[in-house]
Amino acid sequence: MSLLYLVLGVLFGFVLSRSGAADYNYIQSMFLFQSFQLYGIIGTAVALTAPGLWLIKRYGRTATGRKIEIEMKSQHHGNIVGGLMFGIGWSICGMCPGPIFVNIGEGKLYAVAALAGALVGAGAFGAIYARIQSLFRLPPLALGTGHR
Repeated sequence: MSLLYLVLGVLFGFVLSRSGAADYNYIQSMFLFQSFQLYGIIGTAVALTAPGLWLIKRYGRTATGRKIEIEMKSQHHGNIVGGLMFGIGWSICGMCPGPIFVNIGEGKLYAVAALAGALVGAGAFGAIYARIQSLFRLPPLALGTGHR
């Protein structure tokens, strides 16, 4: 199964690379509203994924035959703040998490700085979560995969 995940990850990275979805200049052009190519790519991804997720939720089963359950995430103030921070970071460095690895794979050294920033940010979030939890009325932090 791990080999399948590796192959799918490489294929996804290839598609991101060839479509321009991991290219700094394309991403900056999108955020500056100078190019709409990535909006089309994102829209196509949503249009293809939504029916697939619906089918998986309705008919999907795990390898052991158990029904797949996709839970709705709770809505809270942290979603807005987190979304804004994610968007600002994406706009500044021109990469969200997936394209960071695509750019590293393409040999673009500046992506290592973006990866370092993402790791430091995730670590800082984990370190301060208990202090900001009540401020933003955040849910308890779930650790691990969420499977019991």
